[in-house]
Amino acid sequence: MTVPGRRSSTFIRLLRSGFTDPSAAARLLDADALAAVRTDPVLLDALGATADPDLALLGLVRLAEAQPDGELPGLLDTLVSAKPLRDRLLGVLGASEALGDHLARHPRDWLGLITYEAADLHPGLPEFERGLADAHDPVGLRVAYRRCLISIAARDVCGTIDVAQTAAELADLATATLRAALRIASAAAPEDAALCRLAVIAMGKCGGNELNYVSDVDVIFVGDAAPGADEAKALQAATRLASHLMRICSETTVEGTIWPVDANLRPEGRNGPLVRTLASHLAYYQRWAKTWEFQALLKARAVAGDEALGAEYIAAISPLVWQAAERENFVPDVQKMRRRVVDNIPAAQVDRELKLGPGGLRDVEFAVQLLQLVHGRSDATLHSGTTLDALHALAAGGYVGRADAAQLHDAYRFLRAMEHRIQLYRLRRTHLVPEDENDLRRLGRSMGLRTEPVAELNKAWRRHASVVRRLHEKLFYRPLLDAVAQLTPGETRLSPRAAGQRLEALGYADPASALRHLEALASGVTRKAAIQRTLLPVMLGWFADSADPDAGLLNFRKVSDALGKTPWYLRLLRDEGAAAENLARVLSAGRLAPDLLMRAPEAVALLGDPEGLQPRSHEALEQEVLAAVGRAETPEAAVAAARGVRRRELFRTTAADIIGSYGTEDNPAEEDHGALVDRVGGAVSDLTAATVAGALRAAVHSHYGDTLPTRFAVIGVGRFGGHELGYGSDADVLFVHEPREGVDEQEAAKAAQTVIAEMRRLLQLPTTDPPLLIDADLRPEGRSGPLVRTLASYAAYYRRWSLTWESQALLRAEPVAGDADIGARFIELIDPLRYPMEGLGEDAVREIRRLKARMESERLPRGADPTLHTKLGRGGLSDVEWTVQLIQMRHAWAEPGLRTTRTREALAAAHAAGLIPTEEAQILDEAWVLATRVRNAVMLVRGRAGDTFPAEARELGAVARYLGYAEGTAGEMLDDYRRITRRARAVVDELFYGA
Repeated sequence: MTVPGRRSSTFIRLLRSGFTDPSAAARLLDADALAAVRTDPVLLDALGATADPDLALLGLVRLAEAQPDGELPGLLDTLVSAKPLRDRLLGVLGASEALGDHLARHPRDWLGLITYEAADLHPGLPEFERGLADAHDPVGLRVAYRRCLISIAARDVCGTIDVAQTAAELADLATATLRAALRIASAAAPEDAALCRLAVIAMGKCGGNELNYVSDVDVIFVGDAAPGADEAKALQAATRLASHLMRICSETTVEGTIWPVDANLRPEGRNGPLVRTLASHLAYYQRWAKTWEFQALLKARAVAGDEALGAEYIAAISPLVWQAAERENFVPDVQKMRRRVVDNIPAAQVDRELKLGPGGLRDVEFAVQLLQLVHGRSDATLHSGTTLDALHALAAGGYVGRADAAQLHDAYRFLRAMEHRIQLYRLRRTHLVPEDENDLRRLGRSMGLRTEPVAELNKAWRRHASVVRRLHEKLFYRPLLDAVAQLTPGETRLSPRAAGQRLEALGYADPASALRHLEALASGVTRKAAIQRTLLPVMLGWFADSADPDAGLLNFRKVSDALGKTPWYLRLLRDEGAAAENLARVLSAGRLAPDLLMRAPEAVALLGDPEGLQPRSHEALEQEVLAAVGRAETPEAAVAAARGVRRRELFRTTAADIIGSYGTEDNPAEEDHGALVDRVGGAVSDLTAATVAGALRAAVHSHYGDTLPTRFAVIGVGRFGGHELGYGSDADVLFVHEPREGVDEQEAAKAAQTVIAEMRRLLQLPTTDPPLLIDADLRPEGRSGPLVRTLASYAAYYRRWSLTWESQALLRAEPVAGDADIGARFIELIDPLRYPMEGLGEDAVREIRRLKARMESERLPRGADPTLHTKLGRGGLSDVEWTVQLIQMRHAWAEPGLRTTRTREALAAAHAAGLIPTEEAQILDEAWVLATRVRNAVMLVRGRAGDTFPAEARELGAVARYLGYAEGTAGEMLDDYRRITRRARAVVDELFYGA
């Protein structure tokens, strides 16, 4: 009798045996079918040893209750007396709900687990063919297939075979199934079978002898005419047989399906004929095939149909596979293939994806296959379609470090075992780790984790995925360092030729130079060389991910040579996770940022500071510059200090721009391109203003001490006043002054002229820093007018002579340096001009349109493509800015939001005021942002300003990468630019020209 309030001993024992629902388990044990064994302690212990005791008991009860008359005692007697059978049967029932369902429908199929002979322990293709021999229709084939599958699952869950053997047996069973399906199809259409020869080539995991429990079986069909038959009719017959074979395996029947047969890896994919002759296959592969198709053919294996034809196909295709690395487009193809497919995984599933996620199975498989393609052309030992065998061969040949190969081997086996057990449960094709606690518990226990199965499983999974993620890139590069460093005598290493082949395959245009750089960085026994050997495998991968890996490596060597002896440099790269990747991105994205860094290598410290890439405020910059100028003894030294600050801050801005545009492993690329453009424009404009303020202070101090005889201000106009400067923009300015009390106007004007001349001289002194050109051509009367005017002179000129274009130029006027009060009074003076009361008259509107049309016809450089010129081309910067400025001059008097110097702010205000419809505003904004980014990209890549896309292929590729396009898609970038700016021009024609 159970004491009230206490659990029964049976309940407690069931709980201790691993049952999650002891009450339900007790009821199942009370089932009549188990009456003879319910008290047997061996049975309870055996159930408790399964992955899911509750599931195993439920399956056992269903199997017992389904036994034909008189056969139940045999099942129960064998169950309690034969340990091998008990472990096999209960192991399957506790791991697979789907196979439990099958056994309940076919209660005699458990008998297939009784035999325990050598052939049964490790069956091969002949045994599986015998197991399917009696299947003569699709339903019978499914039943026989599942019967064989139960035997594989039993050996798997009991540990009789390991994960690689399980995958090989599943591939053998698939081969036997394809043969049986072809036999059934041929029997259904003997006339077709007589007309043709048909060979079935397995691809993918089936071809590689490493199949999952549930996976598409990838195939290619090769056909030929039987002796005396017409080829065209033979191919039609072969196509009908192949189609029937696919339906036999794939269609759903009362016994479900087996697996989909997928023929999409054939030439031309689903658009190509299902069956081709061998000659047709060869013609396609020799002329049209892409690199990924040769990568897929690594695993090709003839499995069914005409053996001679299958052997001919493999013999003919194999040389083409191993010559793929010599193809002209191999490097860009490889770089495209290396882009992760993670982007295509729903965000909610990325962290649960075993196959395609970061650190997943695909990472291992791709890395191994790529190394096979690169080195297999000269080493036949690498010609294996099985991932683990190929990995072993790569390690044995020195193509992969032995320690790395061992870690990758263990991680791959663990991840494949997880994949097997996840699929085995319901026999569904999935690569997602379950979220449900019970599913995770079953999965963990099936992997032998019994103490805390969920926690242990997650820990082990994350550890192995981390190993794969860490080694995925190092796998390519660490042997290169071993080859040049040669620290371990007797260790098998890459030959110089093999090392060069690998670097070339990974995008390095000059492998010999790259190897010299690696040797200089990594050779020797110093601490510096040891840290470099740790860093470089990852750094090389990041360089290879750019448009110019050679430049990245060369620049890294230059920076390391300059800073290698400083104790903090290598420590920063080694210990600050983001610093090394940030540096790699910056050094390989073009010329400007590395040039800035080479002039002040210590700025690399900014890359390791989480706040180091944030733009500094205008106030902080001006304060630092003015302090540095104040400490200098000569005006030349003062401006040199100011330019030094500018150099460092330009590097900060370019680095943040590049990293934000490229993204890193931990932080994806910035999606808001408008925010990137605004950040660059604001940072460069603030920095330019601070530099001008420093030059002004130095000029005044060198000639007049602390006080200039006139109050003086610098007004930024154009992009400078609009906070929209790019990396290569000049600083457009106006100069304004007002004599101090008691100072003669001519003396004041002379002082102002002197200061301007000195500022320009100082800012243009020859130096390694980027030049800062001050352009005052937008002043009244242009180059013909005086360089500087008093406030009163400006007022008189604008009152009497001002032209419409000058009022338009003042839309982006803003004080940037000098006397704040004079600057504010200048703005007060020009506001009525740029925001005229009641807006522009029709004559002024016509004048602006006429000027714009004239500029389009006269100012575009000869030979420039008007569809690709970012400033003056169709739908470019000028088009958008003139359209926005016309709206400002017509409506800003009534709409305060339009009174801004910034183009995007004015555009947004026009939209908010209902002056531009939503779609048109978005089109103009997109075009302006894109054109601005292209100009910034050209300067970053080439190191000099430009308004058109570069002509040189590698530079064009670097611009494309900056803009977020994958390797080899520069043509797509140009098409997108033309499309976006064409739409913008249509809006300009409507809003600006009134078309």
